[in-house]
Amino acid sequence: MTDMNNQDHDDRTALDGDDEDQDFGLEDDSGAVIAAVGRQIKLWRESAGLRAAELGTAIGYSENLVFKVEGGRRIPKPEFLDRTDDAVGAGGKISAMKKDVEEARYPKKVRDLTKLEAEAVELGAYAGVVIHGLLQTEEYARALYRERRPAYTEDNIERLVAARMARQVVFDRRPAPLLTFVQEEATLRRRTGGRMALRRQLEHLLELSQLRHVEIQVMPMEAEEHAGLGGSHQVLKLKDGKTVGHNEVQLISGLITNPREVQILEMRYNLIRAQALTPRLSREFIEKLLGET
Repeated sequence: MTDMNNQDHDDRTALDGDDEDQDFGLEDDSGAVIAAVGRQIKLWRESAGLRAAELGTAIGYSENLVFKVEGGRRIPKPEFLDRTDDAVGAGGKISAMKKDVEEARYPKKVRDLTKLEAEAVELGAYAGVVIHGLLQTEEYARALYRERRPAYTEDNIERLVAARMARQVVFDRRPAPLLTFVQEEATLRRRTGGRMALRRQLEHLLELSQLRHVEIQVMPMEAEEHAGLGGSHQVLKLKDGKTVGHNEVQLISGLITNPREVQILEMRYNLIRAQALTPRLSREFIEKLLGET
């Protein structure tokens, strides 16, 4: 019984994200990458003359898990790949796929956005419906995904939350990019995830606002002038001097590269910042909301 419990634990820790089947979207290339990795593992196993159960025993995981990884229905962690590489004598060829597997953990649109954020020297974002993804706590992000309809499976929720949290490495980049955000007041009042979740989210915003390269502003509901009524968006200025925009509304998430359209988004964002409360007054406003929550 103890050995079986230990193997169950190893099966769970061998996976990236949740231990349920990953549900890859048709528009995403992640499924194809994981399927290709699984096929390679199966070919190496068969070439080594091992059955799935024998490979599982050799690397400390169950036969069932091996079959699911080979079938592209599980995302293996690095240690699974390393142990398999040793067991089948692949000479590092399976271990070399760790980078591809790591990238495939997240949806393609998230990977593309993360790459842009990594290249940005300045990022400005207006969020009118929810707290911007880069500012969200894990608890808040999970609550948001649980509200989506049609409902996501728990494994997809965990995958998406992990992807959102991974993007937040942008705050730790050096040299640090300038990161500015304008949050609609309503997003700071809506109790997404419950009262305590909102409190922790507001506390997180106050912590981030203390960073010297981060400015968070609030667009108060009483503001009569508002250039952001067309919806949430962000503008990224990249290292190579280019400026791009990004929109995400309902079922559409898209990059905007047309110079005229980007210019319009940039103009609107600059106006939004001018119309919102200053960073200092915004901190005071968030502190007041925290006291009321």
